[in-house]
Amino acid sequence: MQVKEFKVKWGMAIDIDKCTGCGACMVACQAENNLSPIEDASNKIKVMNWLVVYELSNKKPFPEHDVAYLPRPCQQCGHPPCVSVCPVIATDKNEEGGIVSQIYPRCIGCRYCMAACPYHARYFNWLDPVWPEGMEKALTPDVSVRPRGVVEKCTFCHHRFMQAKDKAIVEGRDPEALADGDYVTSCTEACPNGAIVFGDLNNPDHQVYHLARSKYASRLLERLHADTQVYYISRREWVRRQLDNYLDNEKVKG
Repeated sequence: MQVKEFKVKWGMAIDIDKCTGCGACMVACQAENNLSPIEDASNKIKVMNWLVVYELSNKKPFPEHDVAYLPRPCQQCGHPPCVSVCPVIATDKNEEGGIVSQIYPRCIGCRYCMAACPYHARYFNWLDPVWPEGMEKALTPDVSVRPRGVVEKCTFCHHRFMQAKDKAIVEGRDPEALADGDYVTSCTEACPNGAIVFGDLNNPDHQVYHLARSKYASRLLERLHADTQVYYISRREWVRRQLDNYLDNEKVKG
């Protein structure tokens, strides 16, 4: 399938070597996108986390043992398998910047997209959203609250994209040529180590453009040819090997 070209292509470069697994990005994502808490957060079937941090291990005994942490948002695939299976066009790849959109009023909850996503980046809303008393006052006003029975996903904090364009218009700048840092996701903003860099993958003036072209950069399950817009950076070969399930006798790029 031919990948649609976008003038602007929003993406991430996540430095795994900088990530400590603190989970600040997960908390920021939940707060920014109005993900309601549930009574039993250990219930991995019903809990809602658009961004999950996974622990990787080289599986060697001490003193060679080593771990790494991998934040996994929606990968915003170039030709996403979730789009082609949706029977009601509730998800699409026509959004500005190449963001895979999710239109909640259209979703019928069939969960075909969840089955098709190789990154497990989609979540079904099993429960009505409920917040502890008073907590509803802290909801993000620009993000709609999703009802029970629909599939949810990371949208690269799309409302922040709209806010950045509005601000550019007010300041007399071109809203189609945002500067580096004008639009950043909540997880990028919250990371204490600067492990997540966000920007336009097509713009040489953006830091993410150069990070994505590093010899240490690779993409999750890259050999699926999903052309994802999230890049991972690690100088450790064993980490890059696990990103794409390399066999022991295969050479890892970089």
